[in-house]
Amino acid sequence: MSTQPSKTLETFPNPYPKRDYTIRIKIPEFTCLCPKTGQPDFATLHLEYIPDSHCVELKALKLYIWSYRDQGAFHEAVTNQILEDLVAVCNPRFMRLTSEFNVRGGIYTNVVAQYRQPNWSPDPVVQLP
Repeated sequence: MSTQPSKTLETFPNPYPKRDYTIRIKIPEFTCLCPKTGQPDFATLHLEYIPDSHCVELKALKLYIWSYRDQGAFHEAVTNQILEDLVAVCNPRFMRLTSEFNVRGGIYTNVVAQYRQPNWSPDPVVQLP
């Protein structure tokens, strides 16, 4: 098992590429540094995506998220960068990343960034009685 953070993301083939289905991943231990003060920022990341041909491998995702621990980043920038990196390796049909940062100076910050493949549209929502 690796004991080092890594910026390398890995994927595996989607086992059901003909079906739209949602993968939800909760990452409760994200940390980075405030670029102004150098103090740690803590967040819970919520990743939701509909895979196309590939899914993100979880151990690689864990090491990738860990790689931000000593990096200074604004909340908005780090959320969008993580989304861009994941889209680049997975090319999902749809992906949304929500970052819920813990309080800093009495302010909570949530950042939501999303990607949608061109020409992809979701299946209609089914409401059951």
